[in-house]
Amino acid sequence: QMQISPDQGQFMAFMVRAIRATNILEIGTYTGYSALVCALAMDKGRLITLDRDPVMTEVAMKFWKMANMDRIIELKLGNALDSLDELLSSEENIGSFDMIFIDADKMNYKVYYEKSLELLNKGGLIIIDNVLWHGEVADEKNNDKFTINIREFNKFVSEDKRVEQIIIPLG
Repeated sequence: QMQISPDQGQFMAFMVRAIRATNILEIGTYTGYSALVCALAMDKGRLITLDRDPVMTEVAMKFWKMANMDRIIELKLGNALDSLDELLSSEENIGSFDMIFIDADKMNYKVYYEKSLELLNKGGLIIIDNVLWHGEVADEKNNDKFTINIREFNKFVSEDKRVEQIIIPLG
């Protein structure tokens, strides 16, 4: 249930090819499916993925190795906020990513987004999963903390003049 759907995977692979991405950052690895479809869509390059779960990422690494994509995909295991700060501390990473996929803990989406903007190159693409939150964001009676957080995040991004944005219902 937490893994992206096959149609989301195909869309992401299409976007990787369309923008000719060679440097991708993923925030939230889970079983590694999204990283794998993106890596397979690249002609060359690197994909850095961040996650804190050693058990699920073990599954991911197994499949990356089977697909011979472990040469492209680099896992940074630990707290994603710390890993993002580490990436930001290196001048070569600032503005270097062609595409960034955010699909980690929803309560930190705004922080991930802000840090991603610093790492993204001009004209780059940020894809953010779960912004419709299974339709819950449209239900005004739903006021659980995750739904409220995503609703507020969506409003923040929709008002952000630094970016162009679109919501595509996939998955």
